[in-house]
Amino acid sequence: MSESEKILENLLQELRRGTQVLGVLSRLTVPRYGYALAQFMEKKGVPVEAGTLYPLLRRLEKQGILKSAWETSTGKPRKYYVLSETGRTVLIRLREEWRSLAKSLDALLDSEGEE
Repeated sequence: MSESEKILENLLQELRRGTQVLGVLSRLTVPRYGYALAQFMEKKGVPVEAGTLYPLLRRLEKQGILKSAWETSTGKPRKYYVLSETGRTVLIRLREEWRSLAKSLDALLDSEGEE
């Protein structure tokens, strides 16, 4: 892999990492367990590795953005995550910020070369 390909891969990884929180939160308006969440995101073209997802879920829960509960009545125990009230507020604000930022970046990218 060339040096420029390494740099690009690192930058793409940073970009993806920055958007994963918003993607995860947007899917937790209803309770979901980690594996199902990862599968759904993969299907939508936003893959997230298990080694990234589970620490993220634990961190968001520790911050009070998510709540969790174990489901043990149907076969294998699964920990389900869902947005807390704080998480719903955070999601709304992040979504607004994302849309504003995306609009601004689109305008900036579309005006490439202009002064």
